[in-house]
Amino acid sequence: MSDVIAELAADTSVEGDAKPASPVQSTKQFSVYEATSQELIERSMAPIKKEFICPPPPSRSVKQNDAADVRAPQSGLVQEKKSKRQLKRERREQSTINLCPQVARTEDVNSCQYKDKCRFNHDIEAFKAQKPDDIEGQCPFVASEMKCAYGLSCRFLGTHRDIAGNSDEKGKSEMNYFNKETQRLLWKNKMTFINADAKLKSLGLLGHAKKSNAAEENSTEKTQNGVNGTQPTEVTVDSAVSSEPTSEMIQDVDIPGPLEIEEVRPMKKAKPEDEENSKPGDVGGVNDGVKVEEEAKKNGFSTSKADVEDEDSIKIVETDSSLKLHPREKKKLIDFRDKLYLAPLTTVGNLPFRRLCKVLGADVTCGEMAMCTNLLQGQASEWALLRRHSSEDLFGVQICGSYPDTVSRTVELIDRECTVDFIDINMGCPIDMVVNKSAGSALLNKPLRMKNIVEVSSSIVETPITIKVRTAFFEGKNRIDSLIADIGNWGATAVTIHGRSRQQRYSKSADWDYIYQCTKNASTNLQVIGNGDVYSYLDWNKHKSDCPELSSCMIGRGALIKPWIFTEIKEQRHWDITSGERLNIMKDFVRFGLQHWGSDTKGVETTRHFLLEWLSYTFRYIPVGLLDVIPQQINWRPPSYFGRDDLETLMMSESAGDWVRISEMLLGKVPEGFTFAPKHKSNAYDRAENG
Repeated sequence: MSDVIAELAADTSVEGDAKPASPVQSTKQFSVYEATSQELIERSMAPIKKEFICPPPPSRSVKQNDAADVRAPQSGLVQEKKSKRQLKRERREQSTINLCPQVARTEDVNSCQYKDKCRFNHDIEAFKAQKPDDIEGQCPFVASEMKCAYGLSCRFLGTHRDIAGNSDEKGKSEMNYFNKETQRLLWKNKMTFINADAKLKSLGLLGHAKKSNAAEENSTEKTQNGVNGTQPTEVTVDSAVSSEPTSEMIQDVDIPGPLEIEEVRPMKKAKPEDEENSKPGDVGGVNDGVKVEEEAKKNGFSTSKADVEDEDSIKIVETDSSLKLHPREKKKLIDFRDKLYLAPLTTVGNLPFRRLCKVLGADVTCGEMAMCTNLLQGQASEWALLRRHSSEDLFGVQICGSYPDTVSRTVELIDRECTVDFIDINMGCPIDMVVNKSAGSALLNKPLRMKNIVEVSSSIVETPITIKVRTAFFEGKNRIDSLIADIGNWGATAVTIHGRSRQQRYSKSADWDYIYQCTKNASTNLQVIGNGDVYSYLDWNKHKSDCPELSSCMIGRGALIKPWIFTEIKEQRHWDITSGERLNIMKDFVRFGLQHWGSDTKGVETTRHFLLEWLSYTFRYIPVGLLDVIPQQINWRPPSYFGRDDLETLMMSESAGDWVRISEMLLGKVPEGFTFAPKHKSNAYDRAENG
């Protein structure tokens, strides 16, 4: 292994010739040796010890022939994305590769129930003839004393042995699988949302808006935003058109917000009584949302407003145990104080990475952001983002939507179908694709819509509702401080404040002073979590000591670059982690990935893809032993330097070709024609786009 590492590390400088030197290397390289640590820090450069700083890489012409030979296999690192039709055609051409899962598991061609109609290949001998060689190492399922479910398709087939039991251990360790019956109902638009629609109707947010009412609402919202952006209205609605039904004003509604909540409460109280009279088989199933009206009529209940008022005297005799908690009391169900919170991270924050962070000390985990419209359309790929591992003892999901009806229906559906500890609503995502749909950070410009989303969502489920925001949409126009006092009254259990505006993206430093200000202005029933640039245990300690009212700190990019940050915080030390220890952490991620995505060829390449996405962040870590000043700051740019051994030098390379080489050490050679391009801009010091 050491010879392989040395050989790969020797190619690092050649691969680096393929790209121009960074501005820091070209303009500051010769002064780095003479500059003091303080001078380097003032220029946002990492104060690397002089003995580890290396001269600029040789010019491209010096080793042009060698560089061409090395880069040849990686010439397609960046390639145009193939269309779905082209990918489908390629899959048909390679049909012999796709052995039927049932045949692979049992090694019996007659075991498939679809026989000749099966879309997979049943020729075992043809599959073995073209199957790639086994990967070095042990099958991740066998290593965990589980029976491998992939049989002949497993890339570690040679290490299989007879194990008592079955291959259902994976299903037992993972939760929140997407129910096929639920998907069918969503596809056919037959899923009903009794609680959400009732609350939306009481607030005048259900159905298509009449033009006159929409125009009246627009003028009201503009007037109030001009006077005071935080002043609530009695009935508010968004005039923009969403993919879900928008809102219809009820002409005779003239009731303040608090009374509206109380008005629909009797209908919510009827649910436990309805469940007592229903059949046990119907409890907790998909039919809860489909047949609730039918069961209500059968038991003498009605969902109409008049009937609810008539039954108010009957529901008073119910015991306190049958009543749902008021939104303001939900904060008692979950406590974020002093817990290490792994931020929801798109693409990289997948289930295997969260498992890894749990091993390294994370307390709270949250799934990747899922779009409400995709969930309501029954997209299996979006529902996969809600998957949970049994090791995630305090787990939430994050959703993103534009309108109260879309978000509240999604919340009700998740509460019914999944096992989660809290639901987080994203109101701070800066991505253009999200903002252009009036979601994410775009909601910061519509506080009345924010109020409606949180109020409706928190009032229809007992699962705690949290929100995540940024300071503002535009730089210099902070507005969360004017809303923070009301957010707790809307029904939110906690709010996470990222100390940057949408326009900043990830440039400049997070404004923690503003986070402290908002925290002190928040109501006592609202937990405030800070987010931004937490990269060491000293950062964590400083934020907690500067603002004791702060419940916790959310850790995002710090965990991407060094997931052992959770260990550092709990042990209160700077971990000078070695390259071997970092490689073992990557091995754990690969093992978790193969158990999640599969140990067949498709699962191996999926694991490789997400490993490479993660490596596009980890290369930015500078080992503690190489720094003159510790800890490293997240915005430091290092000069050209080398590590204490060949593997460490390879891990700090910013070349995608070297990331591929690291993946080959763990998952074997890449397939012929393999390409990879990072999905995200991993450099925090890239110039932010104008919001």
